[in-house]
Amino acid sequence: QMNDNFAKCPDEALEWNSRRYLIVEELVEYCPDIICLQEVDHFNFLSHILDTQGYTGMFFPKPDSPCFYIHGNNGPDGCAIFYRKDKFDLLKAETRILEIWRVQSNQVALLMTLRIKETGQEVCVTTTHLKARNGALLSTLRNEQGKDLLQFISKHCGSRPLILAGDFNAEPIEPIYNTILSDSHLGLSSAYANCDTNPKLSSAEREPPYTTWKIRDEGEVCHTIDYVFYSKDSLEVDAVLELPTEEEIGENRVPSFAYPSDHFSLVCDFKIGLSHNSNPYSM
Repeated sequence: QMNDNFAKCPDEALEWNSRRYLIVEELVEYCPDIICLQEVDHFNFLSHILDTQGYTGMFFPKPDSPCFYIHGNNGPDGCAIFYRKDKFDLLKAETRILEIWRVQSNQVALLMTLRIKETGQEVCVTTTHLKARNGALLSTLRNEQGKDLLQFISKHCGSRPLILAGDFNAEPIEPIYNTILSDSHLGLSSAYANCDTNPKLSSAEREPPYTTWKIRDEGEVCHTIDYVFYSKDSLEVDAVLELPTEEEIGENRVPSFAYPSDHFSLVCDFKIGLSHNSNPYSM
């Protein structure tokens, strides 16, 4: 359906002609050095607009995007990464159609190796969007996608600092969350969880209470499924953007005229290098 079953969202708030400027406004407002996006089906528009703000980027579509089956679609959706041209040089970009038990799925990942112009330091940035829906089988499939993703990253990232951001469609109690954090080679932590220093809580318990909050025909959905993971030995979280409160979101939840996406932006400032004395980089 054209309104994607957002039961309480006005149709006008879902129209691309109005949403697109709100999306760009939100992206530019935080002045990030790197932007990771999922479910992008208007890459050319975003690329053109963000180019005027000093960004360049890449896009990798899903092989069988659901957008193809919507009347009047704009082409396939996929993942995109943008970065500031004045701060980074692109050394290489790699793409992956994620596999489940050696069979290609319909989910993808995009990896960039960037060099910081100021210092020459290299860093890897990866974004992905894992399989959706609830249930034990889907949880298992997401975990298998995650394993394939980690192998892909290890192959191309090496020992460089890594930032892995995306919509993992999995709450912190799902296996994929622990699979990512327990990878001994990559040594990842969750940026938002690490900003809560309560030693009595696990990483999963320190995640935000929600990263998406919507009302569909089948009911209200409020959960945490988006994360920013990072190399804990070579990166340090300097700050994160707080999620909006329930009052700020409003009783009809999102998307809305105030929040153009059904997911909230995760924004993190990282310090890079063992000394962590450098200026923070935002994403």
